[in-house]
Amino acid sequence: MPLTHTRDLFAKALKGKYALGAFNVNNMELIQAIVEACEEEKAPLILQISKGARQYANPVYLKKLIEAAVSLSNIPIAVHLDHGDTFDLCKQCIDEGFTSVMIDASHEPFEKNVEISKKVVEYAHKHNCSVEGELGHLVGAQFDEGEEGGSFSTGGHYTHPEEAVKFVKESGVDSLAIAIGNSHGAYKFKGEQHLDLERLKAIKKALMDAGLGDYPLVLHGASSVPQDLVAEVNKYGGKMPDAQGVPEADIEVARRVGCTKVNIDTDLRIALTAGIRKVFTESPKEFDPRKYLGPARARVKELVRHKVKNVLCCAGHAFD
Repeated sequence: MPLTHTRDLFAKALKGKYALGAFNVNNMELIQAIVEACEEEKAPLILQISKGARQYANPVYLKKLIEAAVSLSNIPIAVHLDHGDTFDLCKQCIDEGFTSVMIDASHEPFEKNVEISKKVVEYAHKHNCSVEGELGHLVGAQFDEGEEGGSFSTGGHYTHPEEAVKFVKESGVDSLAIAIGNSHGAYKFKGEQHLDLERLKAIKKALMDAGLGDYPLVLHGASSVPQDLVAEVNKYGGKMPDAQGVPEADIEVARRVGCTKVNIDTDLRIALTAGIRKVFTESPKEFDPRKYLGPARARVKELVRHKVKNVLCCAGHAFD
């Protein structure tokens, strides 16, 4: 089936009280694992491509891989630019047929963020494309710029409910990524930290009270960093001490409150790495990529099935 518009997926997710999994992709194995898992679970899907992924894999390769996945699948699939950091990058993706783009100017002062986001919105809406903005600042690597890992922020600030209302009204963005204690990468928390779910509720209420309806919010940095996968990476020679993510229980509450789109990237990387490391350790003579990428792909697929079924609760909603 053809690509599905993010706007349509959001409307159904808000009505059904489930969240959409937005999974980052940069190679064939990840795309295959994610799409196959969602196909089997009958879950709607957002495939995300970052600036770093475009640099790594080449936009043409990624586009053709996604076209292949869409042609072989019956579930609704949207394609989204994750963390577009300039108008020009967003424009390129809109012109390439992305169904939604994110403009992340959250590192700019409020008024500049509005100005940049509004410019993207004006162009995108002329081309039937939705726009995600971001308000607040997450800790961690912001733009995934390939090998360098992107600019890294060691400090962040939470999204303020009243500012969220002002930002949405002035910029015209169709969805908003918020900062409520979430962060990018595999080292999100120390100890028993959690998302600020009361702040999330306040943001949702402020948008509702301002006449913006059941407005779609987005949770970035939402990988849970499964400890069994971290242990497996470490068991087979990796070094991921103290890696800790967002508790899945927090994500479930965020979904019920109104986070319509939940971004997952780090967990995919850990699952893929665990699968590869296991083969390399147990079969050190192995050099056929199919023999180590195949099992790694299976680990990613298993992870995605768990997420859409047990955390996001979007399994079975592909044909709503």
